[in-house]
Amino acid sequence: MAVKKASGGTPATVALTQAKAEFTLHPYAHDAGAQAYGEEAADALGVPYERIFKTLVAETEAGLAVAVVPVAGKLDLKAFAAALGGKRAAMADAAKVERVTGYVVGGISPLGQRKRLPTVVDESALGFATIYFSAGRRGLQIETAPENLVKLTQAVTAAIAKTG
Repeated sequence: MAVKKASGGTPATVALTQAKAEFTLHPYAHDAGAQAYGEEAADALGVPYERIFKTLVAETEAGLAVAVVPVAGKLDLKAFAAALGGKRAAMADAAKVERVTGYVVGGISPLGQRKRLPTVVDESALGFATIYFSAGRRGLQIETAPENLVKLTQAVTAAIAKTG
Protein backbone atom coordinates (compact mmCIF):
# COMPACT_ATOMS: atom_id res chain seq x y z
CA MET A 1 0.00 0.00 0.00
CA ALA A 2 1.19 3.47 -0.78
CA VAL A 3 0.46 6.76 0.88
CA LYS A 4 -2.03 8.64 -1.27
CA LYS A 5 -1.98 12.33 -1.99
CA ALA A 6 -4.69 14.46 -0.37
CA SER A 7 -5.55 16.35 -3.55
CA GLY A 8 -9.23 16.04 -4.32
CA GLY A 9 -9.62 13.77 -1.32
CA THR A 10 -12.32 13.50 1.28
CA PRO A 11 -11.82 14.64 4.89
CA ALA A 12 -11.11 10.97 5.70
CA THR A 13 -8.33 10.63 3.12
CA VAL A 14 -6.90 13.99 4.19
CA ALA A 15 -6.78 12.76 7.81
CA LEU A 16 -4.90 9.61 6.80
CA THR A 17 -2.52 11.55 4.55
CA GLN A 18 -1.75 14.11 7.27
CA ALA A 19 -1.05 11.27 9.70
CA LYS A 20 1.30 9.70 7.12
CA ALA A 21 -0.70 6.48 7.39
CA GLU A 22 -0.59 3.96 4.57
CA PHE A 23 -3.92 3.35 2.84
CA THR A 24 -5.41 2.36 -0.47
CA LEU A 25 -8.56 3.78 -2.03
CA HIS A 26 -11.02 1.37 -3.62
CA PRO A 27 -13.63 3.09 -5.80
CA TYR A 28 -16.60 1.11 -7.08
CA ALA A 29 -19.77 1.88 -9.02
CA HIS A 30 -22.42 2.82 -6.44
CA ASP A 31 -26.00 1.86 -7.27
CA ALA A 32 -28.27 4.76 -6.25
CA GLY A 33 -30.97 2.20 -5.39
CA ALA A 34 -28.79 0.28 -2.94
CA GLN A 35 -29.97 0.25 0.67
CA ALA A 36 -27.25 -1.92 2.23
CA TYR A 37 -24.21 0.23 1.47
CA GLY A 38 -21.63 -1.95 3.22
CA GLU A 39 -22.81 -5.13 1.57
CA GLU A 40 -22.85 -3.34 -1.78
CA ALA A 41 -19.20 -2.30 -1.27
CA ALA A 42 -18.18 -5.82 -0.21
CA ASP A 43 -19.86 -7.39 -3.23
CA ALA A 44 -18.46 -4.80 -5.66
CA LEU A 45 -14.92 -5.17 -4.33
CA GLY A 46 -15.00 -8.92 -3.72
CA VAL A 47 -14.16 -8.49 -0.03
CA PRO A 48 -15.61 -10.71 2.74
CA TYR A 49 -18.36 -8.97 4.77
CA GLU A 50 -16.26 -9.47 7.94
CA ARG A 51 -13.50 -7.17 6.57
CA ILE A 52 -15.73 -4.26 5.51
CA PHE A 53 -16.80 -2.08 8.40
CA LYS A 54 -19.78 0.23 8.56
CA THR A 55 -19.85 3.46 10.50
CA LEU A 56 -22.92 3.90 12.68
CA VAL A 57 -23.77 6.82 14.94
CA ALA A 58 -25.78 6.30 18.10
CA GLU A 59 -27.14 8.54 20.82
CA THR A 60 -25.82 7.76 24.30
CA GLU A 61 -26.45 9.41 27.67
CA ALA A 62 -23.34 11.50 26.98
CA GLY A 63 -24.33 12.45 23.41
CA LEU A 64 -23.52 11.13 19.96
CA ALA A 65 -20.89 8.43 19.52
CA VAL A 66 -19.54 6.39 16.60
CA ALA A 67 -19.60 2.60 16.29
CA VAL A 68 -17.51 0.82 13.66
CA VAL A 69 -18.75 -2.74 13.10
CA PRO A 70 -18.43 -5.37 10.36
CA VAL A 71 -21.18 -5.21 7.73
CA ALA A 72 -21.66 -8.93 8.47
CA GLY A 73 -23.11 -8.03 11.88
CA LYS A 74 -25.31 -5.61 13.74
CA LEU A 75 -24.45 -3.14 16.47
CA ASP A 76 -25.09 -4.43 19.99
CA LEU A 77 -26.33 -1.16 21.49
CA LYS A 78 -26.00 -2.37 25.09
CA ALA A 79 -22.37 -3.50 24.57
CA PHE A 80 -21.66 -0.23 22.73
CA ALA A 81 -23.03 1.87 25.60
CA ALA A 82 -21.04 -0.21 28.11
CA ALA A 83 -17.82 0.29 26.11
CA LEU A 84 -18.35 4.04 26.55
CA GLY A 85 -19.17 3.73 30.26
CA GLY A 86 -22.91 4.15 29.79
CA LYS A 87 -26.04 2.07 30.13
CA ARG A 88 -28.09 2.86 27.02
CA ALA A 89 -27.69 3.77 23.38
CA ALA A 90 -30.10 4.18 20.48
CA MET A 91 -29.47 4.76 16.80
CA ALA A 92 -29.27 8.49 16.08
CA ASP A 93 -31.52 10.37 13.66
CA ALA A 94 -30.05 10.30 10.14
CA ALA A 95 -30.46 14.05 9.53
CA LYS A 96 -28.71 14.86 12.81
CA VAL A 97 -25.91 12.39 11.97
CA GLU A 98 -25.35 14.02 8.57
CA ARG A 99 -25.29 17.49 10.14
CA VAL A 100 -22.81 16.53 12.87
CA THR A 101 -20.47 14.34 10.80
CA GLY A 102 -20.54 16.30 7.54
CA TYR A 103 -21.11 13.07 5.61
CA VAL A 104 -24.21 11.57 3.98
CA VAL A 105 -25.70 8.30 5.23
CA GLY A 106 -24.10 5.47 3.28
CA GLY A 107 -20.89 7.48 2.98
CA ILE A 108 -20.11 8.24 6.63
CA SER A 109 -16.47 7.68 7.43
CA PRO A 110 -15.23 7.29 10.99
CA LEU A 111 -12.37 9.63 9.98
CA GLY A 112 -12.52 13.34 9.18
CA GLN A 113 -15.87 14.08 10.76
CA ARG A 114 -16.81 17.71 11.44
CA LYS A 115 -16.82 17.06 15.16
CA ARG A 116 -14.71 14.37 16.82
CA LEU A 117 -17.09 11.95 18.48
CA PRO A 118 -16.25 9.18 20.95
CA THR A 119 -15.60 6.07 18.83
CA VAL A 120 -15.72 2.34 19.48
CA VAL A 121 -14.27 -0.07 16.93
CA ASP A 122 -15.42 -3.69 17.10
CA GLU A 123 -12.49 -5.74 18.33
CA SER A 124 -12.82 -8.15 15.38
CA ALA A 125 -11.11 -5.45 13.25
CA LEU A 126 -7.83 -6.19 15.01
CA GLY A 127 -7.86 -9.72 13.60
CA PHE A 128 -7.14 -8.44 10.08
CA ALA A 129 -3.96 -6.95 8.60
CA THR A 130 -6.18 -4.39 6.83
CA ILE A 131 -9.84 -3.47 6.96
CA TYR A 132 -12.12 -1.46 4.68
CA PHE A 133 -14.46 1.38 5.62
CA SER A 134 -16.09 4.35 3.92
CA ALA A 135 -13.76 7.00 2.58
CA GLY A 136 -16.46 9.61 3.06
CA ARG A 137 -18.70 9.13 0.06
CA ARG A 138 -20.77 6.38 -1.44
CA GLY A 139 -18.75 4.30 -3.90
CA LEU A 140 -15.36 4.79 -2.23
CA GLN A 141 -13.74 2.61 0.42
CA ILE A 142 -10.47 3.03 2.31
CA GLU A 143 -8.28 0.02 3.06
CA THR A 144 -5.84 0.50 5.91
CA ALA A 145 -4.51 -1.23 9.01
CA PRO A 146 -7.11 -1.28 11.81
CA GLU A 147 -4.52 0.26 14.13
CA ASN A 148 -4.53 3.40 11.95
CA LEU A 149 -8.28 3.77 12.40
CA VAL A 150 -8.10 3.19 16.15
CA LYS A 151 -5.24 5.66 16.59
CA LEU A 152 -6.67 8.44 14.43
CA THR A 153 -10.16 8.26 15.96
CA GLN A 154 -8.77 7.73 19.48
CA ALA A 155 -11.15 4.77 19.63
CA VAL A 156 -11.62 2.11 22.22
CA THR A 157 -12.00 -1.45 20.96
CA ALA A 158 -14.66 -3.77 22.36
CA ALA A 159 -16.98 -6.59 21.30
CA ILE A 160 -19.86 -4.42 20.04
CA ALA A 161 -21.04 -6.46 17.05
CA LYS A 162 -23.57 -9.26 17.10
CA THR A 163 -24.48 -11.57 14.25
CA GLY A 164 -27.91 -11.74 12.67
